[in-house]
Amino acid sequence: MRWSDENIRFVDTSLERSLPLFIETIGYSAWERVFVRPEGYPYYHWLQTIEGKGCFELSGERIWLTPGKSVLLTPFTPHSYYPLSPRWSTVYITFGGTAAPVILDALDMNVSACYTETSPSFFSDLVKEMIEKASQDTEFSRYESSTEMYRFLMLLKKMAMRNDRPSLSQYYDKLRPVVRWMERNLASNIGLPEIADQANLSISYLNELFHDAFGVSPYSFLIQLRIREAKTMLITHPQKPLKEVAMMTGFNDVSHFVATFRRKEKMTPAKYRDLHLESEEVNDWNVMTDA
Repeated sequence: MRWSDENIRFVDTSLERSLPLFIETIGYSAWERVFVRPEGYPYYHWLQTIEGKGCFELSGERIWLTPGKSVLLTPFTPHSYYPLSPRWSTVYITFGGTAAPVILDALDMNVSACYTETSPSFFSDLVKEMIEKASQDTEFSRYESSTEMYRFLMLLKKMAMRNDRPSLSQYYDKLRPVVRWMERNLASNIGLPEIADQANLSISYLNELFHDAFGVSPYSFLIQLRIREAKTMLITHPQKPLKEVAMMTGFNDVSHFVATFRRKEKMTPAKYRDLHLESEEVNDWNVMTDA
């Protein structure tokens, strides 16, 4: 599907708005117009430039929307926008849903902000796909679009730069070597200084990168990796003593391991292992009865 000189717009006319996430409108404006909304829009509103240039005014700030740049607005946020070139073409989505605020809170995206795609046409291609599905299936906006909208938000979180800060994927690329080193050295007595040395970064900058990428400190991330490895061992080697599991995953002693595991998983390692052993016993019983 190629963008043309004609506007494309699909509106969810369903009165059923109880879905966790729904698309109210989705479309393409070949010639974007002037909009002034002193009281904002009642749904979340995402707008991205395809061609030309526009200006988006928000909270007294002017944002220049060139190709690849977009704005995500929260409901009822006063704003206005207008063309700055003879032709300004955009794609847009307005959406809501009972879970929309919760999802955006969890993604740390429930604020009005400017986004920049890091891969050319990535998001406009996603919108094209969604528009094509909407044009072929009148029920798309009621069910499948809820899934598509969730996927869109996840990719926006991962692939786009917010307010000119690196995207999650860019953070991941930068941190991937040190994360792999941490995974290989879980059993070793390593801490923040060793992680910073391996990354060849200052401790303060390393902390900043990990908080931006994962929402936790480097050491907290290391503990999560150790707990993940411990869970794998508890399931795959159920006869292995807890003391040995603790030692092989970098914990100083079994009491520290148990206390940390309980804090993170809300149960002891022994209880976690027993739950999986019970599951296997049930499956074995089901196989026997089927036979």
